[in-house]
Amino acid sequence: MERIVKKILLIITASCIMLSPVLADDMNVLTTPANISFEQCTRTYPVSAEKLYFLTLNSIAANRFETRELQSKTGYILFKAAGREFLATVAYYGTNKSILKITPANNVYYFAPGIVSNMFKYIDLYMDEPLKEISKS
Repeated sequence: MERIVKKILLIITASCIMLSPVLADDMNVLTTPANISFEQCTRTYPVSAEKLYFLTLNSIAANRFETRELQSKTGYILFKAAGREFLATVAYYGTNKSILKITPANNVYYFAPGIVSNMFKYIDLYMDEPLKEISKS
């Protein structure tokens, strides 16, 4: 019985070791810096600009990026991710529509695409949730 358990553990361990480079390649797609087009940094959402602003702010916090500066009146958030600064700009786009642009502060579009795609995924996930006011008490 012990031999069978050892063989099964050996097979599972060998499988994990063989699959780890495949899984690592999938992660490298998001974390390896690449040239990103401006179109990949822009997305339109069917929500108000105010809601998209708060969703963007929450997305920055959820991805553990550092918020450097925010201006709710003009709709921009300056944040730092992977050692670089980015500017998230939210603008009114039409009736109950708004646009989010996430651009590097230095205008060099060579960065990890996961920064932008993970923010968009978070917003897509929570877009239908209502905004809740949190009391200070």
